Amino acid sequence: MFGTVVQQQREYFSSGETLPVESRIKALKKLKGSIEQNEKGILEALYRDLRKSETEAYSSEVALVMAEIEHAMRGVAKWAKPTRVKTPRMHFPGKSFIYPEPVGVALILSPWNYPFQLLLAPLVGAIAAGNCAVLKPSEYAPHVSSATAELIRGNFGEEYIAVVEGGVEVAEALLQEKFDHIFFTGSTAVGKIVMNAASRHLTPVTLELGGKSPCVVWDDAKLEIASKRIVWGKFLNAGQTCVAPDYVLVHKDIREGFVNALIEAMKSFYGPSAQYCKDYARIINGKHFERLVGYLNDGRVVFGGMYDESDLYIAPTLLDSVNESSAVMQDEIFGPILPILEVETIDEAIDRIQSKPKPLALYLFTNDPGIQDLMLRRTSTGGVCINDTISHMVGTYLPFGGVGESGFGSYHGKAGFDCFSHNKSVLKKGFLFDTKLRYPPYNVELRKLRKLLKLLLK
Repeated sequence: MFGTVVQQQREYFSSGETLPVESRIKALKKLKGSIEQNEKGILEALYRDLRKSETEAYSSEVALVMAEIEHAMRGVAKWAKPTRVKTPRMHFPGKSFIYPEPVGVALILSPWNYPFQLLLAPLVGAIAAGNCAVLKPSEYAPHVSSATAELIRGNFGEEYIAVVEGGVEVAEALLQEKFDHIFFTGSTAVGKIVMNAASRHLTPVTLELGGKSPCVVWDDAKLEIASKRIVWGKFLNAGQTCVAPDYVLVHKDIREGFVNALIEAMKSFYGPSAQYCKDYARIINGKHFERLVGYLNDGRVVFGGMYDESDLYIAPTLLDSVNESSAVMQDEIFGPILPILEVETIDEAIDRIQSKPKPLALYLFTNDPGIQDLMLRRTSTGGVCINDTISHMVGTYLPFGGVGESGFGSYHGKAGFDCFSHNKSVLKKGFLFDTKLRYPPYNVELRKLRKLLKLLLK
């Protein structure tokens, strides 16, 4: 169905047009300029799909893409250069190099929760690395999908960067084609489908998934600051963020004070009713709305709990008295509901985290270096924020990605370039030396061979 597009891109890639660093920088500049020119339409599309305020839409979507572009423009000339590495003595007088090369034609499948950022940030890495790309925006954010398609089609030929819009059937058809890399952001369940499809062609994949990202608040935490940072991270985009704190494990001695601090922060941010706050987003569609409302019965509502189906509105909500076996503690919530559970010891908190699949993020609020070190050593997560939430993924210097069921592979900054590159190993030798020892018949004793190779392989 999309074989023609893929073939066109293969031919264009084979022509070598995408390889020069100057061409990559030119494409990045064009992408940056087109975003600047279409910024108003992009922000309007984000509001129509998710009711994101202009401030939230720009800071969490557009600004992050622009930072990626600018960082790549500054760094790509250096990133693309071959790197010389050490050479074993046995290859003297040879030289060893690592040559980064583009993988070819990439497929980028994006989700609906940050539909602009999570489509174009990977694209920046693909362009910087010298690839062609096919983009599939989410059909659940139709206005952003349309605006992004218009932006790309107005500035790039389909043989270089193509946008394919549509629903599940379109994604399935694309996955039938042979790509050189597939980059998918979305749920773990769909990630398994993508990986299975990629296996038919042995196509490498990057999976940016999700999971239940825990937040641990210890008894020495500054509650006023911690509560603000947790409320901000949790209820940004109405909780529809893959790295949002999914549940809180709070030390029992500060539970009451912590909950009160959370409530005060929520009132301060969103006023008496978040439904009338211009900075509070909406649930993407009715299907997700119904799923989230069902979670409200899995515990006792401490604060919030109101909802309006006609407006796809669910209030920022705190739950306690939650059972570990309930759906809200088994599924990734991906909405504005925050369960709060008590723990007595840091070992108990670690055990609870370890009992679940490896999450995309972990948040720890404490100034105790011993507890920080213990948590970092004994838990495995995609990324960690200490005394903050979400901020570890904002920037171009830390790779962002998951581990285990939360995904694998990473991007942002140079990691995005590496994601869409193959590091080709190159050994250069001349004809000056050619020892007979390497060729049969072998007449050297094993005892002497051990000593010789120990020396030569250094």
